[in-house]
Order: sequence, then C-alpha cells, then structure tokens
Amino acid sequence: MADTSFESLDPRIRRTRELLQQALGKLLKKKEFDEISVQDITETASLNRATFYDHYNDKFALLECMVGSQFHDLLAKRKVHFDGGCTAALNALVLAVCDYLSRMLGVNCKNHPEPHMESAIIAVVRRMLLEGLKARSPKEDTPPEMIAAAVSWAIYGAAKEWVERPNRCSSEETATKVVRLVSPMLQTMEGV
Repeated sequence: MADTSFESLDPRIRRTRELLQQALGKLLKKKEFDEISVQDITETASLNRATFYDHYNDKFALLECMVGSQFHDLLAKRKVHFDGGCTAALNALVLAVCDYLSRMLGVNCKNHPEPHMESAIIAVVRRMLLEGLKARSPKEDTPPEMIAAAVSWAIYGAAKEWVERPNRCSSEETATKVVRLVSPMLQTMEGV
C-alpha cells in the first residue's frame, strides 16, 4: 500500500496525491469502482496518466491510500493514540472503526469496493496497535506483529458484523463489547 502519511512528503507530491484522491472520491459518488478507469481519475483531477503512475501503481493502490488517509485523519481528529495498555484508547479505536464503516458502508456508500477499504483500515489499525505494543515487553514468545495483526482483524471483523446488522445497538455499546473480546489477546504483553 502507498504511504498514507503526507507529513513527510514534498508539498507538490502531497498536493498531487490529494488531487487524485479527491478525484476518486468524486467518481465513487457517481460510479461503481469497477467502472472507474485511471483515465477517468486523471481527467477529473486535471492531471495526466503519467503523473498518476508516478504516485500509484493502479487504481487499487490509490483507493487503499485514500481510505487509509481518511481513516487516519478520523483517528487524528479524535486524538486516538494507542499506547499498548490503555483500555480507553482501545475503545476509542474500535469506536472509530465502527463509525467509519457505518459512514462508508451505509446506504449511500455502496460504491466503495469493500476488500480494498478493508485492507486499508486494517493496515492503519495494525500500525497503531503495533506502535503501542512494541513499547511493551512480551510475557510470552508471541511477536507483537502477530498480536497486532490478530487484534486489528478482530476489530475490523466485529465492526463490519455490527454495521451489517439491521437493528444494531449503538457504536459505543459495540466498542465496549469488542474491547472485552480483544483485550485477552493484548494480555500477552507486559503491563497491558
């Protein structure tokens, strides 16, 4: 997946990526993802195809970067930071996944190709969990990368199950339940 962190990029690169992501976002409101071509994206962004390929391998990489950036921005706005041991931060992370999915997979967002959105969100959650877990000492020989992968998939899977339920409970109630489910996986690290 392409880098979703814009802070370290040259302003021109950042602006070009933003234009491409905005163009794809506009097109997704009108068309199914499978119907959108790189040419459509570049025309909407007023850029040429060569510029597109300077930044992304294909439209799937652009989509993953766009979704990852949006989700990362949501986490930043909510000041969610997982330090490896804070239940409140884990709850906020799960709540953000629930809220983002309900917005993206809602009735008006059927044009988002779910597998690509899934991998982008899981990647952001995994990175955040891993940063927090690496600061802890393992109680056993399970690598923090494996724990972060398992927990990120569990969070995403539970949130997706919740968003697809017609008569679902609140996202806050769901976040509490998911934290209760994934917390034992995090217990393999000291101080968690």
